Order: sequence, then structure tokens, then C-alpha cells
Amino acid sequence: MKKLLVSMMIGLVILAGCSSANNGDDSDNDGFANEKINVYTRDTSSGTRDGFMSGIGFKEAATDDSVLVSGFITNNNAAIMSAMTTDISGIGYVSLASVNNTVKALSFEGVEASEANVMNDTYGLKRPFNWMRRSDGDFANERERDLTLAFIAFLESNDGADVINDEGATAVSSTGNWATLVSEYPVCELDNSDVTLNFGGSDSITRIAEALSAAFSPRCGNVNTVNNHTGSSDGYKRAQGEEKDGINGVHIGYASRPFTDAEKVGAEDTRGQLAWDAIVAIVHNDNPTTNITAQQLVEIYRGDITTWGEILDAQ
Repeated sequence: MKKLLVSMMIGLVILAGCSSANNGDDSDNDGFANEKINVYTRDTSSGTRDGFMSGIGFKEAATDDSVLVSGFITNNNAAIMSAMTTDISGIGYVSLASVNNTVKALSFEGVEASEANVMNDTYGLKRPFNWMRRSDGDFANERERDLTLAFIAFLESNDGADVINDEGATAVSSTGNWATLVSEYPVCELDNSDVTLNFGGSDSITRIAEALSAAFSPRCGNVNTVNNHTGSSDGYKRAQGEEKDGINGVHIGYASRPFTDAEKVGAEDTRGQLAWDAIVAIVHNDNPTTNITAQQLVEIYRGDITTWGEILDAQ
């Protein structure tokens, strides 16, 4: 009888232990709820920041750091991605084209960030990926101009659209197969291995721009391509603005936001859109948060919401 009682008591202890373990997730969440939110943002020249802040209804924060929560951390696209792999209390935002399985992408207003939801207009945080080339009289020679025009035709082709879509954005144009269109660009029949096309601008577009460049080169005489991306504002400056004739000049500059009226100095055919992209709020993979609203993001970035519990309570 004593042995039976001892066995029953041991069993109860084990069951109690198991019950406690089963509640571990709740306890972890309770502990996480007290974590202070670490806020990450891009700098004021970033097209991603402009699109994000405008998209959540906090437009004044696109160009004004003073309205943000104290202690915010400014990083570029790659650094924010990296930070979210180690900072369990952090929140940042990046291009959907940059997201991978090292971070958690939050749904926005209950809608998953995906190419399909960008195209069907159900995902609210989207922005254009734009290009701007040098004006006709600003090329070093006719060959560089012809190669630049050929590149733009390629990115607008079915082949270019495939590259863009494969890199996580949503192409807006597919004018036909490059194998057919290339006949309109005889410069591509030449050996162009002694020519270099330079690209710059938005770093959110870097991966797409590099993929387009790599796909275009063997299709157009092995032209050399160099991508050096430093921000959306530099897309205009380096293609048509004050840096176009210096060492930073590019043949094509990219922006992950609409060009401003002040930047539209060249002819209309010197700029266009290559894709739509979503902007995604991202957190550490172990963060239990799954969804975020525009109002919550405004309050986080303004400093009104400071702990993760305030977000989890609303889920």
C-alpha cells in the first residue's frame, strides 16, 4: 500500500511538471511582454522610409527624425535585416524583395505581405520601384546611350519581368521576348566587353538591379555592369542631378519611391517604373507577434507604445 501511495505521489509530481511545461509558451510570452521595443529605421534619404512612413500615416516622419521615439537606431536595409536576426526585441522595416527566412515578416492590417497581395491591392504597404536614365545629351558617347536604352528595353521585356519577379518584386511590364526585341538594338550585336554601364540609387533595389545586370550582359555583347547603390535620393542626383558628371555619375539611377517634382527635370521618357514592391515590418523569428496595424506602427515609431505586451494584448 505504501509503495502504491509513493507511486501515485510520484505520478502526480510528474503530471504537475508536465502541466507546468505545457504552460511554458504562455510564461515565455508573459516574459516577452515586458520587453522594451527597440526601434530601427532607415535614414531620411531612404525611399523605403518614405514609403513606410507615408503608408502607415506618419508622413512627417519620412524626413524628420525629431518626431521619432528617442533612442531609435538608424541602419541601412542590410543592417536592419541583420539586426532582426539577433535583437529579439527589435522591429524594423525592409523591402519584401529583401525578406528571407532569417527574420519574421509581419502581416499588415491582417494581410500577408506577398506578391499576390501586392498585385490584388489587398496589401496596403506597397511602393513603386522606379528608374531614371541620363538625358540624351549627357552620355559620354552614342554607344553608351544605345546600351542604356537596350538595358531599359530588356528590363521591360518578358525576360526582364521574369528576373524581377524571381527577386521578389512584381514587374509592371512584359513587352515581349528579348530574343525578338533585341533586333531593335543592333548595339547588342557588338562586342561590348570594353564598355561599362553604371547603376546606382536605392539600395532596396540592389538585388533586382544586380540580377537584371547579370541577365542582360550576355544578351548584349557582354557589356560590363557595376552596381553601387547608396539610396533613392542618389538615383536622381547621379543620373540627372548634381553628381551626374562626377565620379559618382551613373547611366541609370533607381528609386524605391516616386520621383519628386523637383527631380523630374529630364524628358518624360528618361524615367519609368519597373516594379511594385511591398514594405514589410520585420521582427526576430522568436518574436510571438504575427500581425501589426498602421496605428500600432505609428505609435511604436512615435514612442507611445514601448513594450511588446501592448502589441500582443491586441492580437
